[in-house]
Amino acid sequence: MKAFVVAGEASGDALGGALMAGLNALRPGAVCYCGIGGPRMMAQGLPQSLFPMEELSVMGLTEILPRYFALRRRLRQTVQAVLEFHPDVLITIDSPDFCLRVARGVKARAAVRVVHYVAPSIWAWRSGRAARMARVVDQVLALLPFEPALLRAYGLQCDFVGHPIVADPVASRAEAYEFRSRYGLGRAPVLVVLLGSRESEVARLAPIFGAVVARVAAARPEVGFVVPAAASVVPRVRALVAQWPAVRSLHILDLAAMPPPQALAQKRAAFRAADAALAASGSVSLELAAAHTPMVIAYRMNWLSHKVMAAMAHIDTVTLVNLISETRAVPEFLSQHCRADLLAPAVLRLLAGDTSQDSAMALTIKRLGHGEEPPGRRAARAVLDGMETAIKET
Repeated sequence: MKAFVVAGEASGDALGGALMAGLNALRPGAVCYCGIGGPRMMAQGLPQSLFPMEELSVMGLTEILPRYFALRRRLRQTVQAVLEFHPDVLITIDSPDFCLRVARGVKARAAVRVVHYVAPSIWAWRSGRAARMARVVDQVLALLPFEPALLRAYGLQCDFVGHPIVADPVASRAEAYEFRSRYGLGRAPVLVVLLGSRESEVARLAPIFGAVVARVAAARPEVGFVVPAAASVVPRVRALVAQWPAVRSLHILDLAAMPPPQALAQKRAAFRAADAALAASGSVSLELAAAHTPMVIAYRMNWLSHKVMAAMAHIDTVTLVNLISETRAVPEFLSQHCRADLLAPAVLRLLAGDTSQDSAMALTIKRLGHGEEPPGRRAARAVLDGMETAIKET
């Protein structure tokens, strides 16, 4: 069996590595790989990346425009490499702007089965993407349990394979205790503050979150604050947090200064040690749910982006815990509601022992596949089953 696998960023490399490990376990020694990926995919048998995966890790119009012609060359190179490899299946992972163009280019010239891993968030906005995807993709592997029904309505075969969060370890009580001891937090209440992983997010949220920290510290002077800083934004976080009002105990976790395994372990320990979290909207809500850490979610974007998104949105909450649990247990404060005077009382309720999120967090992790076959193995099984079904139907 020959599989051409394409990933464009670290999260895609992790998904691809787990899927390839699943394929190797289900078809030992029978899968030959080619494609684009990082260290996790190479560890599972990708001989080398067609070109550095990081070249595809661009987001936003202002980042893409200067690299447009380089990306076009890489697109043509990838399509040609797929055609020359003659794979039994082309597996594209997330990065839809690039991956679906690759699929379109390949499909125009050869009858190659295409599987796309990570469903587009049509439940949130831009549902038209599903119809366009259906023209070039034969099967979608979904991370969220409600996605298959939505995509099947557009004629797409879609399989829920579980979310990778359920395969990640969760810090133990001992690790949480060691974390508290290391930073002198003792038995004090702890709030973990998550500003996001992009410069724009950090710049918009840091002044607001700093004001929340000041209000919480004024009401509860004993509270300790921990600010994990993603490797991509450490200098920015340090500079902006330095402008916050002084509090008794505040620690920035410089995750860039640690080897990746240690950084992940420290982040997990911080989540488990925290009594509550104030977080930028994103998939971090699932990490917090896995650690059983109640949260307040906030986000602010520029006025025009907010108006466009609001006009196109199909949902009344952006927090994945709320969506997956089919509750609205996690409070969220978006755009004009992302204000310190609204956020601080919600945070203080959690620090006072509010347990209203507990059942929603537990249900979320269960629905994401906790306790079942690992997502990578499920994804591999879905790929193989899809290929066998397609052969029978021809």
